[in-house]
Amino acid sequence: MSQGQPDFHDADIVLRLYDLRREPVMRDSRKKVMAAFLPKSYEEFFEITKLDNPLNEAFRQTSTYWEMVYGFAKWGIINPDFLIESSAEGLYLYAKVEPYLERFRSENMTPTAFQNAEWIARNSTVAGQRLETIRARLAKMAAAK
Repeated sequence: MSQGQPDFHDADIVLRLYDLRREPVMRDSRKKVMAAFLPKSYEEFFEITKLDNPLNEAFRQTSTYWEMVYGFAKWGIINPDFLIESSAEGLYLYAKVEPYLERFRSENMTPTAFQNAEWIARNSTVAGQRLETIRARLAKMAAAK
């Protein structure tokens, strides 16, 4: 597993992932989900998973992208801490859905939903620290609305 000192290989993957994030459809999807999606209940979270929801396509685009990215770390393709230092945006999405995941997984027969984001949050020291900061930011945002 790529847990040791990050090397050129890790840097190359992070740069390639950054390029994918700049792709126009991905950029638009990220913008929509990051700005407009802040569920305050399971029902609000579940609503975005419905195919007729206006944000569903953007949600699927971003959630599957981050699951792919964090899967690279889970499978040892890239150093998890190094990855999170430049790619923590997916943790924002994970933090938004985390309170509802257990129910979503059990009720909707999707036991693997956000499994890679969950893995990196639990197994990367840097991700765990960033997630705590993100949770605090999201709590402030929710309180302000």
